[in-house]
Amino acid sequence: MKFDELDTRMRRYETAHDHCVLPGIYMVARLDGRSFTRLTRELHDFQAPFDERFRDYMVDTTEHLISVGFRVIYAYTESDEISLLFHRDEEAFGRKLRKYNSVLAGEASAKFSLLLGDMGTFDSRVSQLPTADAVCEYFRWRNEDAHRNALNGHCYWMLRKSGKSAREATDFLDGASVAQKNELLFQGGTNFNDVPQWQKRGVGLFWEDYEKEGFNPKTGQTVATVRRRVRRELELPMRDDYEAFVRNVIVESERVDEQ
Repeated sequence: MKFDELDTRMRRYETAHDHCVLPGIYMVARLDGRSFTRLTRELHDFQAPFDERFRDYMVDTTEHLISVGFRVIYAYTESDEISLLFHRDEEAFGRKLRKYNSVLAGEASAKFSLLLGDMGTFDSRVSQLPTADAVCEYFRWRNEDAHRNALNGHCYWMLRKSGKSAREATDFLDGASVAQKNELLFQGGTNFNDVPQWQKRGVGLFWEDYEKEGFNPKTGQTVATVRRRVRRELELPMRDDYEAFVRNVIVESERVDEQ
C-alpha cells in the first residue's frame, strides 16, 4: 500500500469524531486546574484562602492564552479556572473542538508550569452559546460562583484556624445561610464587604486601545499612534452591572471589526 493511501485511510480514524462549532455561535472555553487543591495546599506553600502569588500566576497564564493566536475578546479567571470568550467569527482550526481544547489545555499547562517551577496541568471544554445574552449569563454565572467560593473559603479557613477539623468546617458551611457565614466572619474580625474585589469577583482581561508617542523619521515630528494592549481589571462589577460590562466588550469587538 502506498503511503498516500495509508495516510488517507488512517486519518479517517483520527478525524471520525471531529465536531465543529457552527458559524455564528459564540464559543467560551473553560479551563480548570487538575488536582490544584493538592498542588496549592500540600506541594506548595500558598496562603489560604487566597494568595496573591497564585492569583498572579493565573492572570499571567490567562493573558498568555489571549495572545497565542486565537481571537479572544474577553477572558476571566477566578480560583483555578479560566474562561475565554472568542470572537463570534473566530475560524481557527475550522472551529474543531478537539483542536481548541487540546491547544488551550497545552498552552495553559505549559505557561503555568513555567511560572510555578513545577508541573501544573489544565483540562478544557468549550460551551457553545447561541446569543450574546447567553454569553452574558455564562460570565455572570462564573462571577457569582467566585463570590460563593470566596465567602465559603474565608469561612472555612477561619474555622480551621480556630481549631475546627476539616469535617466540622465543611458541615458548618453545608448548613449555614449566607447571613450566618457573613456573621461568622464578622465575629472573627473580617467584614466580607472589605475583602478585595478580585477575591470575591475574579479578574477580567480584555483588549484596549491606547495612544503611544512615537517619532516620524521622515517628517522629524513627534506623532501619536494607537496601539492595543491587554488590560487587567481587578475591580469587576457584579450582577446586572457585570452583565452590562461583558455585553459592552462584545459590542466593542464588533464595532472594531466594522471600522
